Amino acid sequence: MTARPASGYKWRMKKALAVLLMVLAFGLGALALTFTAAKLPVPPLAETALPKAAPPAEMTLSALPTGAMHSRAAFAYRGGRWGEARDFGMTAVLVHHPRGDLLFDTGFGRDVDRQAQGSPWLVRALSKYSKGTPAADQLAAGGYDARRLAGVVLTHVHWDHVSGLPDLPGVPVWIDEAERDFTNSGASMSALARSFGALPYHVYRFEGGPYLGFPRSHDVWGDGSVVLVPAPGHTPGSIIAFIALPSGTRYALLGDLVWQMEGLEIPAERPWLSRTLVDADGGGARENIQRMAAIHARFPDMRLVPSHDAHATEKLARFPAVER
Repeated sequence: MTARPASGYKWRMKKALAVLLMVLAFGLGALALTFTAAKLPVPPLAETALPKAAPPAEMTLSALPTGAMHSRAAFAYRGGRWGEARDFGMTAVLVHHPRGDLLFDTGFGRDVDRQAQGSPWLVRALSKYSKGTPAADQLAAGGYDARRLAGVVLTHVHWDHVSGLPDLPGVPVWIDEAERDFTNSGASMSALARSFGALPYHVYRFEGGPYLGFPRSHDVWGDGSVVLVPAPGHTPGSIIAFIALPSGTRYALLGDLVWQMEGLEIPAERPWLSRTLVDADGGGARENIQRMAAIHARFPDMRLVPSHDAHATEKLARFPAVER
């Protein structure tokens, strides 16, 4: 048997290693491109006036910050800088209405340390979190009986939006049909909500017509003051809540449609890695970002509130203070 020449073997190994390094470099280069700036086109908005609303004089809005996650702008939107630290706030919003008070999302709850371990491992590796006071405890400290709540309206059922549900026993949990099905589907991203068992769910439908370019709507109290629209993409049943206060100020509670305001101001979607980790349908999220960007361009005075943009939520009155 003839021995294999050592020089030929080493040459082939070097060649294989060079090819491997080239493939790796190509893959890293392609990944890096997905973080570069890419502005989404903004379609024209047909509506020239805001929908009518008749909010009662007693109606108010307050923010309840419960903590934050800390990461980089690069993960929030395409074109974000790697060197720029960003706080991703975890804020619930209380809307008082004489027909029933609504808490939008819960932010971090009392058991967040255990719950956070169920988030995707790469999310845990790329971010840290800090705890604030849970929404239920803030309400209690302000003399507010949580049993007054008509419901907790979830923009979607990811863990950081439902974390505080066990702190509010007996309060109805409002979700739409698509998000209810997502919760029951066995998907890992709805595991925490599913682990809470038989919550008192209130499942609503979008029986209303178009609203600011969104095809359907649900006018909660029938006066145009709280209108929910479907915004699937981040999850199958994600929503946006449009709020009208007596002062005439309009708000849009965006959930996780975008994580930071640049997502609408540029506008830009999340980079590929972030979309892959957290979005159920990147194309659906992109379409709804474009819808909201068109609304922002037409009605720049509307206050847009991404759930995790700490700069946006810090501008809201902090409970027990209110905006009217």
